[in-house]
Amino acid sequence: MHRRTFLAGTAAGLAGAALGAGGGAQAGKPARILRRPIPSSGERIPALGLGTWQTFDVTGERIAAVKPVLDRFLALGGRLVDSSPMYGNAEAAVGAMLKARGAKAVRPLLATKVWTSGEQEGVAQMRRSAARFGVKTIDLMQVHNLLDWKLHLPRLREWKRAGTFRYIGVTHYQHGAFDELEQIIRKEKIDSVQLPYSVIDREAEKRLLPAAADAGVAVLVLSPFESGTLFRRVKGKALPSYAADIDCTSWAQIFLKFLLGHPAITCPLPATDKVAHVEDNLGALSGRLPDEKLRDRIARDLS
Repeated sequence: MHRRTFLAGTAAGLAGAALGAGGGAQAGKPARILRRPIPSSGERIPALGLGTWQTFDVTGERIAAVKPVLDRFLALGGRLVDSSPMYGNAEAAVGAMLKARGAKAVRPLLATKVWTSGEQEGVAQMRRSAARFGVKTIDLMQVHNLLDWKLHLPRLREWKRAGTFRYIGVTHYQHGAFDELEQIIRKEKIDSVQLPYSVIDREAEKRLLPAAADAGVAVLVLSPFESGTLFRRVKGKALPSYAADIDCTSWAQIFLKFLLGHPAITCPLPATDKVAHVEDNLGALSGRLPDEKLRDRIARDLS
């Protein structure tokens, strides 16, 4: 079935769970959802984040139109929101949404990146990111696509010690960078790595995921739906029989649970500008996960 199939039912189920967990509608607490630890600290975070690439690159009235996506993500228990200066107005849009939510509202864990060359340029860009978010402390600062990482990482460590960042990490989206990523994971003191990984792209399983597990580095997954490619592959197909075995009501949940079935994965980061997609995605944080045998079957079915 297509992505849109089952969304209404999933949304209703999540809404009921969000109101019913921990004391019912009066308590209004999010449903109990899967959390994964950040190995360097032990802090457990919801195991699904919200990307902002393209979807949050908005200005003016469009910010208010997209804000319900962030509101619903946080209401259902999501926390990590990932952005970058590369993503146009996304950081500023998130900052405007947070300001509109008010100081007493639930706040996300904010992640962004430094994406420039040179020390002064990097410092200026990171300060600008904090200003755009409207915060003094950024939860996770990453070197985007390893750009000038040897220069930036010492500064990131310095600012982490000062409390400006809580965690630091690196990212890259290409397989050609995997050798360098592995060396950084194993030799540099970082908290997280963000990399490509999906049911049709398992290259990271060979070396990067074992390296992250060995080094105690959290793994964030960029573009877990392969920019929509996965949905195009299953368009018009009914859900497989094993979907019920892992409590999935949509293809999106199958794709996400495939990732979360690997113990090294901390937090996939799907991006969307649709509330229904947020509700559907977060449904992957409840119920059973596939074992390795089923993960292999899912991958074969999509190959």
